[in-house]
Amino acid sequence: MNKKVLVTGAKGFIGKHVCLLLKRSGYDVFEYDLNNSENELEAFVKECDFIIHLAGINRPLSIQEFYDGNSNFTKHLIDLVNNSGKKTPIIMSSSIQAELDNDYGRSKKMGEDFLLASNLPIYIYRLKNVFGKWCRPNYNSASATFCYNIAHDLPIEIRYPKYVVHYNYIDDIALEFLRIIQEEKWFGSKDILYVNPSYDCSLGHLAELLYYFKKEVESDHHLPIIHDEFELKLFKTFLDYLSDEGYSFNFAIDERGSFEELYKSKRFGQISENIGKPGITKGGHYHTYKKEIFYTVKGRCEIKQRNINNNNLIENIVNGDNPHLVNIIPYYTHSIKNIGNEDSITLMWISEIYSNETHDTYRMEVDLNEKEN
Repeated sequence: MNKKVLVTGAKGFIGKHVCLLLKRSGYDVFEYDLNNSENELEAFVKECDFIIHLAGINRPLSIQEFYDGNSNFTKHLIDLVNNSGKKTPIIMSSSIQAELDNDYGRSKKMGEDFLLASNLPIYIYRLKNVFGKWCRPNYNSASATFCYNIAHDLPIEIRYPKYVVHYNYIDDIALEFLRIIQEEKWFGSKDILYVNPSYDCSLGHLAELLYYFKKEVESDHHLPIIHDEFELKLFKTFLDYLSDEGYSFNFAIDERGSFEELYKSKRFGQISENIGKPGITKGGHYHTYKKEIFYTVKGRCEIKQRNINNNNLIENIVNGDNPHLVNIIPYYTHSIKNIGNEDSITLMWISEIYSNETHDTYRMEVDLNEKEN
């Protein structure tokens, strides 16, 4: 029987990502937000096996709303769990501002203290500034505002360009919460927890990176040079703010790895992210007119291309520590194999958006002794 997880604040930025990941991972998810009733909350608490508490207030109309939405609601949630007679584990998303002397910080700290005083298995995470796709611009996130404005050629304002901001990436947060839920036993922690990795970036450098991404996406290269994980995650985030033409984006994951469409544009084509498990070969097809570029940013891969007419073979060994572009040639059937010991990440640009009507993709194995997936 699938475990049942209650997510408070399910419609928020973090909540949407967490709920989708839990559902993809086979959990039954009870989504609680402002549109739900108190009776629904009580029913969810009685039935669930785990609670991820994300609900909170950070932009109130009055100071009291900080305490009503953060500390008081947390206390109410604990009371509901106690009334249910269960010892339901709770993950709480707090904030590094709990270390500061302001109303938001104090209200989050009070919520932490309520949980620490309970006898429940608890996990309190002090999140840093969270960035990633679907974050609301011009609200409470400088990174989201910068991404949106630069993507849409709007001005940005930086008062303190050297000010360093500490960041967590949204997918890392969701995966960390999933890791806790997947543990066999939930003992909780009396320590304050943090999501790793985290990244430090000044506001000035953040803006420089985003302007660079915009320039490169609009150039003939279409892909920027990515130097580290933070830049890759920021680039993926930035593409979401460019991709507002109403397209749907495909995501697939299985034992071989994953494939995610990141960016689509009638003008610039499509960018996708391919993650391959060690030893896995993907591909085994050719195109007649579409152009592709592969750019491995993590891991070690072997990219093969074979001319379907004369069997001329081109082999490239690429390494994320020293990445370079590999042009995929029309009428060359091609594959990519992870030959390293860790997951590989390869960005793939194709000159036009994939569609069933004009797919221009034809199956043909590259190495007849090896079956591609």
